[in-house]
Amino acid sequence: MKTQKIKYYITSLLVGCLFACESYIDVVPDNLPTIDIAFNSRVNAQRFFYTLYSYMPQHANISQNPAFFGGDELWLDREKAISDVGSQLTRGFQSVTSPKYNHWSDIDLFVALRDCNIFLENVYKPQDLDETERSRWIAEAKFLKAYYHFWLLRMYGAIPTIDTNIDVSSGIGDVRIERDKTDDTVNYIVSLLDEAIEGLPPFISSTTDELGRATKPMAAAVKAKILAFAASPLLNGNTAYANWVNNAGEPYINQTFDITKWEKAAVACQEAIDLSLAGGHALYKSTGSAMYTLSDSTLTKLSIRGAISDRWNTEVIWGSLMPSGASIQSHVFPIAQPDVRPEEYAKVPRDYSPTLRMAELFYSDNGVPIEEDVDYDYANRYEVKNAGDDDSYYIEPGYTTAALHFNREPRFHANLFFDGGKIYGQGRFNDKDLYTYKAKKEQSGSIITGTSRNITGYLPKKLSGVNDVLNSNFIPEAYPWPVIRLADMYLLHAECVNEAYGPSGEVYTSLDIVRERAGLDGVLESWTDHSNNPSKPNTKEGLREIIHQERLIELAFEGHRFWDLRRWLKAHEYLNNSEIKGWSVDDATVEGYYRVTIVGETKFLQKNYFWPIAESDIIQNPNLDQSPGW
Repeated sequence: MKTQKIKYYITSLLVGCLFACESYIDVVPDNLPTIDIAFNSRVNAQRFFYTLYSYMPQHANISQNPAFFGGDELWLDREKAISDVGSQLTRGFQSVTSPKYNHWSDIDLFVALRDCNIFLENVYKPQDLDETERSRWIAEAKFLKAYYHFWLLRMYGAIPTIDTNIDVSSGIGDVRIERDKTDDTVNYIVSLLDEAIEGLPPFISSTTDELGRATKPMAAAVKAKILAFAASPLLNGNTAYANWVNNAGEPYINQTFDITKWEKAAVACQEAIDLSLAGGHALYKSTGSAMYTLSDSTLTKLSIRGAISDRWNTEVIWGSLMPSGASIQSHVFPIAQPDVRPEEYAKVPRDYSPTLRMAELFYSDNGVPIEEDVDYDYANRYEVKNAGDDDSYYIEPGYTTAALHFNREPRFHANLFFDGGKIYGQGRFNDKDLYTYKAKKEQSGSIITGTSRNITGYLPKKLSGVNDVLNSNFIPEAYPWPVIRLADMYLLHAECVNEAYGPSGEVYTSLDIVRERAGLDGVLESWTDHSNNPSKPNTKEGLREIIHQERLIELAFEGHRFWDLRRWLKAHEYLNNSEIKGWSVDDATVEGYYRVTIVGETKFLQKNYFWPIAESDIIQNPNLDQSPGW
C-alpha cells in the first residue's frame, strides 16, 4: 500500500474540551518540536490524541460539507448563490484549478491520516498511561483513521491508502504516492473498523465530557455504510469507469458485479443495529409536553423532528458538536410571532429553502407516493383549497394554501414549514393554540433583511428546534449534528438485504419499524390498499424503488441524499439540467403566490461522480492520475 510522507515535527496541537474548545496550547516548548516530547507523558499524549478528532469534517458546516447545497434539496436565492460554494458546485462550476470542497489538500485529511499514524506508532511510549485508556485511545484512532479514508473515498473514488507513514529518509520515488484500487481501500477501512470495534466502549458512560467520542455502535455503523457504499452500483461492477486504470493497467473500480458485497453489507448493518440496541439506542419517540395534553398527530410530528433536534436523544448513534446544529438553526427559523421588531429579523436569515421537488417527495397520508395513491388528486396538487377543522393540527383552519399540503404523511409536516402550516414552538406548546407560518409577500414569514430571503416558500422544519426563540437575540437550543442515527441503519439494512436476497420479511420489518414511528402502516399493507401498483413491494426492483424513496424521505435535509444519489448512480438522472422550482414568493395574493416558478437549475455530468484533484497536486506528483473526465 502506498503511504504518505511525514515531517517529524509538530508546532502546536488542539487541546481542551474535546468537541467544543477552539483554543491552541503548545505541546512542547518553542524550538523543541519533537515527537519524543509529544509522547513523553500521558498529558502530552492526550493532547495529541484530542487533535485527531479536530480534523473531522464539519458535517453541519455548509462550507465544508457539500451535501447541503451541492444537490437539489436546499436552494439559496440568486444573489447569495453566486458566492456559496455548494451552489456553485450544483450549478456545474467545479474546476481542477481550484476544486470546490477540496478535502485533498485545502482541508487536508491526509495530514489527519499522517497524525493518526504518528499517534498509533508512539502511543506506547508514555509510561504513566493506563493500559485500559491506551487501548481505548488506540481504538478511537483507528476509527478516525478509517473514517477519514471513507470520507476521501466517497469524494475521490480511488485514493492512496495511508497504512503507515514513510520514513523521512525515503527517496523521492517512495514519496510520490499513487491511488489504490477501491476494493483494496475498502478492505483496509473495514479491517481498521473491526479492530476499533473490539476496543471501543459499548456506550458513553461519562456524559459530561465524553459525548461524541467513538463507541462500538459508531464504528459498526460506519462499517455498514462503507460496505454498502462498496456494494452499490457506483463501485460494484461500474463499467462506465473501465478505462480508469492504474499504472499496471488495472481498473480502479472492479468491473464485475459481486453480489457477496451486498451480503457482507447486510451482515454489517445487522451488527450495527444489534450493537446500537445493546448500547441503549432506540428510535426516538416524544413524550410530549409536561403542561399540555397533545394530540397523537402532534406527538408523531415531534417524534420525527426530535430525532434530530432533541439533544443527545437515544436515536443518535453519532452526534457531532464540531459544529453543532446551532450554525444552521438561524437559517431555518420561521418567524410567526406578531411582535417581532424589524431589527430582529436580521438575526434569522431564513434562507435555507427546500425545493418543491422535496415537498413532492413525501408520501400521502396513506403512506405511498402521491403520484401512486389512487385516492390522491395528484393532477390538481398545485391548485388551492381552504383548510378545515380536521386539518387543525397541520394547517390553520380557514387558511387557503396549496392542495399539495393536504393529505400528506406526518413526515411532510415534521420536515417542512409552509404557508399556512402550524408551528409547534416559539414559546407556544399547546397544540390547540399554535402560531401559523405565513409566507406570502408582506406576511411575517416573508420579510426580507439584506440579502437573506427564502426563495421557494419552504423552510426545513426538522432542523429547527422547538425551543428556539427570537427575542432581542436569536437563542437556539443547540443540538449535536446527527451524523448517523438508528433510522439510517434500519433503512440501510433493508436496502442491503433486498439487494442481496430480494424481498423478505426481514426487509419489510426494517422498513416498517421506521414507518411505524412516522405514523404509517407497513409497506405491504399500504401498497396493497392504496397504490395503483399494489405488487410493487413484491419484486426486488420495485422494493428497491420504495427503499430508496423511504431513505430520501426519512433522512431529508441531513446530508444523506447527496451521497445516496451518487452511490446509486442516480445523480445524473436527478441533477443534470434539472429545474429547481418553488412558489412565487414575491407575490402577496393567493393566486399569484401559488404559481410554480423556476428558481434555478442543477448541472451534473458523468465526471461529477468523483471530485477532481487540484492541478497543482497532480503537477507535484506525476504518479497521481486525475479523476476521470477532469
